[in-house]
Amino acid sequence: MIVSALLTSVGINLGLCILFFTLYSILRKQPSNANVYGPRLVAEGKSQQNSCSNIERLLPSPGWVRRAWQLSEEEILSTTGLDAVVLMRIFIFSLRVFSCGGIVGILILLPVNYVGNQLSDIDFSDLPNKSLDIFSISNVNNGSKRLWIHFCSIYVFTGVVCYLLYYEYKYISSKRLAYFYSSKPQPHHFTILVRSIPASAGRSFGDSVESFFTEYHPATYLSNLVVHRTKKLQGLIKDAKMLYKRLLHLRSKDSNQQKLMRDGFLGLFGRKVNPIDHYEKKLEDLEEHVRMEQSNLSVAGEEVPAAFVSFKSRYGAAIALHIQQSDNPIEWVTEQAPEPHDVYWPFFSTSFMQRWISNLVVIVACILLTILFLVPVVFVQTLTNLDQLETFLPFLKGILTITFVSQVITGYLPSLILLLFLQTVPPIMKIFSSMQGYISHSQIEISTCKKVLWFTIWNIFFANVLSGSVLYQINVFLEPKNIPEKLAVAVPAQASFFITYVVTSGWTSLSSELFRMIPLIWDFIKRHCSGSYADEFDVPSIPYRCEIPRILFFELLGITYFFLAPLILPFLLVYYCLGYIIYRNQLLNVYTPKFETGGKFWPIVHNSTIFSLILMQAIAIGIFGLKKLPMASSLTIPLLILTLLFHEYCQKRFLPIFAAYSAESLIKKDKENENDASMTDFLDKLVTAYRDPALLPIQYSENRDSHNSPLLSSTPF
Repeated sequence: MIVSALLTSVGINLGLCILFFTLYSILRKQPSNANVYGPRLVAEGKSQQNSCSNIERLLPSPGWVRRAWQLSEEEILSTTGLDAVVLMRIFIFSLRVFSCGGIVGILILLPVNYVGNQLSDIDFSDLPNKSLDIFSISNVNNGSKRLWIHFCSIYVFTGVVCYLLYYEYKYISSKRLAYFYSSKPQPHHFTILVRSIPASAGRSFGDSVESFFTEYHPATYLSNLVVHRTKKLQGLIKDAKMLYKRLLHLRSKDSNQQKLMRDGFLGLFGRKVNPIDHYEKKLEDLEEHVRMEQSNLSVAGEEVPAAFVSFKSRYGAAIALHIQQSDNPIEWVTEQAPEPHDVYWPFFSTSFMQRWISNLVVIVACILLTILFLVPVVFVQTLTNLDQLETFLPFLKGILTITFVSQVITGYLPSLILLLFLQTVPPIMKIFSSMQGYISHSQIEISTCKKVLWFTIWNIFFANVLSGSVLYQINVFLEPKNIPEKLAVAVPAQASFFITYVVTSGWTSLSSELFRMIPLIWDFIKRHCSGSYADEFDVPSIPYRCEIPRILFFELLGITYFFLAPLILPFLLVYYCLGYIIYRNQLLNVYTPKFETGGKFWPIVHNSTIFSLILMQAIAIGIFGLKKLPMASSLTIPLLILTLLFHEYCQKRFLPIFAAYSAESLIKKDKENENDASMTDFLDKLVTAYRDPALLPIQYSENRDSHNSPLLSSTPF
């Protein structure tokens, strides 16, 4: 790719960013768009009508940037939780890493790469028509002493990254402990999930759990709630909600617009009836059906060999969690319970064998998806090479001779196509994760985040590298000893593609995240076409599974190309600056947390960063070998070993803090609550905290007679 093609891509994406920023600063002022650009504030009752004049509403203003910048970390922690703080710390960590890397890369390595071994006759006038390779290490001659500058920079950069990584791991760990110490008593701190409860003749699972924990944990055991199969009941409740929404829609219409409908099949047959009366009657019947099903389940419902077991203290729950309960290790299996609202109830419809088979199916499905995704990757790499494109599509030969068209195709279109295909990956990976038997939405989100991250690394980074420069040399990779050497050749060759990918997938995606085009269109349709209530909306949750893998993938690109093609670093810095401001704004106005993991996303960040450093060092070993500098190649190996030792130390020092709370912290919190009068009320509520929502009473219809009285009482936390 030539420099002018990169400038074309940057110009297009910069124009889109400016357009989205301008439209956002105008549309956010319109009161009718409050549900789109401030749903969190609307839900909390903090949304204020804009007092701007009509002219001011039509003029863009940067006031939202100032408010987002002034938002403190303590405010983020108190309103959106520790996970949101971790998201922002990823941006801060990346900005620090690439600010330091940018100083070395842009001020030192980039000039060295551009000059190569030339001392004179450097022509800047023809720079737009030159290949981007002139800014990479490929432009430095073999055996050049200048390569020692790259060698030293790798050591310095690795030291900076490891220091910052250690600091952040320590900081997040301290925040996690402080968050725990400052929290009020939470049900999931006192509760565990027990699975694989052995069946006993003539006894229910509930009786077995009661007998077992009364005998072996008499001092701390409080209560248990056995899980029931409620799949049918969940379907009925879902139908009732849909019917209720349809009824609200009909009631919102003018009575003069109401038309009679037929009560038969698809509204085509039967007698004519008033639709409101018809749906009200159906809703009442459905509620009665739900109530009868709940009654049947409470008396003789099918139990699942799983139960939520609650204890009188956090320490008591921790002992039961971490000690093997039975001589048979596959019975009485314990697991930390999630928050009550975080429980993923469909999980409990699966048996151990079904979960095991599901895991195998998910592994195979992920492999197949990875293989299928190679098709668009190969097509994208064809677009970056005009000679290959003309070979496959000869009828485009005339069009490709137009300079602007060729620059758009090679500089902008490949990244855009890959971005569009990549948008389908997070939803698919979430479906895969939900099939694996996780018991909470947060566990599904973490699993999805890991899957999307590694899918992105393997399919966007390695697949592009292998399908681009070495598409016709794949047989070389059948010999493992040649892989590092060939990666050292292939990775620098794809630098231009990844620079444009950062601009397209990074800059434009962030600006579109701010603009929220799809929610804006959907809100317009609901208000002007469907006639739905304006306040009928869901506050979106923070998209960890999409954004964290993207941030970490760009981090991998930045670390890997730090010494290979440092030209990528300014574009990454722009991305992280935009992300820092935009996501602070979104956390302030748009998103609300649906769960809290206590910062468990950070170990993913740590592992990904270490992987990026190891990859950079492995490529460096190959590069210095190819560049006829074997001494530098050999001296890089100790750095790789030191990085792995640093990773092992961090795993021992910090990871256990994210896996479980220590006895010291649990006992301290228990002692704090010993004389707290509210603990009695808390323990009373804990008995019913993990009741299946499908067993709770529903009331949508206007008929509130005794037949619709609550079947089960529950006091939420």
